[in-house]
Amino acid sequence: MKTIKLKARTGWILLIIGGLTIVSTSAAIIARTSSSNDPDKCLPTVIAHRGASGYIPEHTLGSYALAITMGADYVEPDLVMTKDGALIARHDNELGLTTNVAQHPEFANRHKTQTVDGAEVSGWFTEDFTLAEIKTLKAIERIPDIRPGNARMDGVFEVPTFQEIIDLVKSIEISQKRSVGIYPEIKHGSHFKNLGLAMEQLVVDTFHSNGYTSQDSPAYIQSFEVGNLKELKNITNLRLLQLFESDKSSQPADQVIIGTNLTYGNMSTPEGLVEVAKYAYAVGPDKSYIIPRNDDNTLGEATTFVKDAHAAGLKVHPYTFRAENSFLPKEFQSTDPAPSARGNLAGELRAYLEAGIDGMFSDQPDVPVGLRGKC
Repeated sequence: MKTIKLKARTGWILLIIGGLTIVSTSAAIIARTSSSNDPDKCLPTVIAHRGASGYIPEHTLGSYALAITMGADYVEPDLVMTKDGALIARHDNELGLTTNVAQHPEFANRHKTQTVDGAEVSGWFTEDFTLAEIKTLKAIERIPDIRPGNARMDGVFEVPTFQEIIDLVKSIEISQKRSVGIYPEIKHGSHFKNLGLAMEQLVVDTFHSNGYTSQDSPAYIQSFEVGNLKELKNITNLRLLQLFESDKSSQPADQVIIGTNLTYGNMSTPEGLVEVAKYAYAVGPDKSYIIPRNDDNTLGEATTFVKDAHAAGLKVHPYTFRAENSFLPKEFQSTDPAPSARGNLAGELRAYLEAGIDGMFSDQPDVPVGLRGKC
């Protein structure tokens, strides 16, 4: 990668990534999908997790652009809300881990501690900032110890809005001559709804106004909660994906609020998956639901999760496949013991493909694209 230049707020974006130049024009010019090619035609479906976040800081236009040029079928933004009701892409509503907000003395008095989805969190929160204030911040690498190369790009990128991501995708579709999908996750839906900043209708309206209106559109909406997916089922024909936390004993945040006993473990049974299929098109389990780890951190035996989900009519898109030793099973780690060293991600992926998955979320989308080959 040689140079990355970005100016996202003036209607154009210039990106030079590995010698490839991409120019994004204004939303008015690119308000159409440039290709009818189906991003789901190639299997397994490759979803760039927060963009090509293994190479460029996550949830930035540079990360999404690189993922597309690597051949990803979808890019995945996590969506949260600003104080004035704008959808922006951040891993969480807490800004300290992914932006340089701590270096802005004018925002020091906004640091606070609050409860988000049952957990006490300290930091700066998107719901306390206007979009204009968010745009004064710059993205930083969330896990610099694991990705020191990414940290060299701290301060390069702005925090993008959902609309800016759509504009970028549509512009690159033109040069790529293919359709590229968008796969947002609604983060902390109940938390924002309780603040009067509900995201669900706004996400749908943004998609619909940009031409994504049907089940055939290159788009998914995902959530760890249940109620908002059922709500979405009533207001859009776009495909929905139910996410599953790694801890099967935990509950979706909205289910805790309304006082049910529903857990992710309940939802992962054959009967539970049949219920999920009533509102969702696909499921996104932590990959341990499909192949759990043994006590020595090697891969164990595949479960029946994929078979059960397919029997219920659901596609299976597990998360998250990452190339660094910190995240890989023992047998696929590099001989270099450093947690940041890259191991054999392709080897891990092959095991999951043999288990029958339909797609996957990956921080290094070039690896599953290369493993899949041309289709």
